[in-house]
Amino acid sequence: MAVRLKDIADDLGISFVTVSRVLRNQADVGEATRARVLQRMKELNYRPNMLARGLASGKSYTVGLIVPDLVHTFFAEFAKGLGAGLRRRSYQLILASAEEEPELERQEIENLLARGVDALLIASCQSTAKGFESLLSSNTPYVLVDRLLPKLKAHFVGTDDVAAGFMATEHLIGLGRRRIAHIGGELISTSVGRLKGYKKALNKHGLPFQPELVILHARLEEAGDQIGARAMGDLLKLKKRPDAVFCYNDLTAVGAIRHLLANGLRVPQDIAVIGCGNLRLSSYLEVPLSSIDQSTQQQGEDAAELALSLISGKKNVAPKSWLVEPQLLARASTLGKR
Repeated sequence: MAVRLKDIADDLGISFVTVSRVLRNQADVGEATRARVLQRMKELNYRPNMLARGLASGKSYTVGLIVPDLVHTFFAEFAKGLGAGLRRRSYQLILASAEEEPELERQEIENLLARGVDALLIASCQSTAKGFESLLSSNTPYVLVDRLLPKLKAHFVGTDDVAAGFMATEHLIGLGRRRIAHIGGELISTSVGRLKGYKKALNKHGLPFQPELVILHARLEEAGDQIGARAMGDLLKLKKRPDAVFCYNDLTAVGAIRHLLANGLRVPQDIAVIGCGNLRLSSYLEVPLSSIDQSTQQQGEDAAELALSLISGKKNVAPKSWLVEPQLLARASTLGKR
């Protein structure tokens, strides 16, 4: 016979309400009592009946996350942090990938709404808010993550991308580089912000913006290494090649470095390279990669906290933005061997 909360309460000689509060992770329970309840739940292998709990509360205790590409390490790290934050409140995460296709994203939004998720988080590949019509007409709270959408007032968790682009470019300038290229993305807010930061750093230090040094491509999240290699090849064909490159993300930087090494050039002696995202393997590459850290897992935990507050709080709360300040991690691809 399945163990019930009432059984645990009777066993410990405390009220059912107290055991229920421990299960819901509410603060108004003493630590000693909380520890006793959790220990007894573990001993009895108690598993909450989520269906019954949902029927009683009108909630599904699930949160949906739609990302452009599940394989990309940024979104995997984000989902890890988000899942950890949700589990602490007994919520489950449902993942979906839009494959960088706006129509597929719209379908996934409708699918998750049909499942009755209590909140929805989206790293959108849309260029407008048109694909959000079903979400906007529902009562489901939602949060944009990583990418903003023009003219859509929404809660947001992400990086200060202008600061990231500025920081990466200024680092290269500080190393004496003067002909700095940028391999960037198209349309999405992260790309726009990082390009803006790149231009801002050049302007601050009196360096001219040279359009021929900027190469923009779409789908850098999924094919960044291939695009980075091709873009680096195009930059090397210029009459005067760059002496440094700021890449939209680490995957693009890996491709750029691979092309440079394959063509007999040295990194960073001939061309310095910096990425953005701080992939887990960045320090273990053939040339350890300088990068801008986005505290990705922390972003996921922040997003969980924001989503849960929207679920339990008042409706029509003014949009809130949680921006993580980027941090520079300088390694051999800009500094040389250390």
